[in-house]
Amino acid sequence: MRTPRKIAVVAHQKKSLGGGLDELRRRLTDAGIDDLLWFEVPKSKKAPKEVRKAIDAKVDRLIVWGGDGMVQRALDVLAHSKSQVPLGIIPAGTGNLLATNLGIPTTLEESVEVALHGEPHRVDLGKLAGEYFGVMAGIGFDGAMINDADRNMKDRLGKLAYVWAGLRHVNGEAATATITIDGTKWFEDEASCVLIGNVGRITGGIKAFDDAKPDDGWLDVGVATAQGALQWARALGTMAVGRSDSSPFVRTTRARRIEVKLKSKMEYELDGGARTRTKSFTAKVAPGAVKILVPAQRSSTTNLSSAR
Repeated sequence: MRTPRKIAVVAHQKKSLGGGLDELRRRLTDAGIDDLLWFEVPKSKKAPKEVRKAIDAKVDRLIVWGGDGMVQRALDVLAHSKSQVPLGIIPAGTGNLLATNLGIPTTLEESVEVALHGEPHRVDLGKLAGEYFGVMAGIGFDGAMINDADRNMKDRLGKLAYVWAGLRHVNGEAATATITIDGTKWFEDEASCVLIGNVGRITGGIKAFDDAKPDDGWLDVGVATAQGALQWARALGTMAVGRSDSSPFVRTTRARRIEVKLKSKMEYELDGGARTRTKSFTAKVAPGAVKILVPAQRSSTTNLSSAR
């Protein structure tokens, strides 16, 4: 594939990979980019404005530097605008879950190569409360864990922030949840965690959804009923060595539309970013909503689903 001539970079200033943003700029210059638009933001919430500028400038390619929060903000703008601009991801964040699930390399040199010369692959997104997401939406144990980890911890502790935060919430009180799947009531009981995933692997490399593919037109749904450290240890242990749905504390299914109602308000998250507390939400799949650049050998559905 030929090198694109007009590229926009939207970068999180506080994220790093390899030699940093200076190295990224040098590599793009060395690749012969004729027209480079460069935007840096201090936080992911500032990214949408710059992404819209890039789309309006009719760039050949958009490159996002940062973690899942930055990528989610970019995906949201691309999907809302129905833009056909391919997205290249430079995984400079803490979790980088979407990049990992799509097989995008974790080194700067290799991820730049994919961003410039990879295969544009149509990827599904989920949509919840008007926002699109690429990895997962979570409520309950997971939402509380992400929220705590976000409080000045991720930059200092990295992935350990999730472990530390998780330990604080394993004894949290379960909420009564009613979940309707494509119009049919599927679950009504106490749940400590509800996850809606577009990919298989989530926080900490845990494989929550064994059969999830980011391009199959479905969202995967998981409910955990584990309470306390012992039950959570058993559930996570089962996920680590076998199928997640073989745990007595985990129930999974697939859907195109998911409605969740809770007895009390709980915080939720989208792609690792904490959102407001809510008692109900509806999520649905947006098939093939965006184009993301992936390694050529990952460009088939089969390879994407097996990406690590």
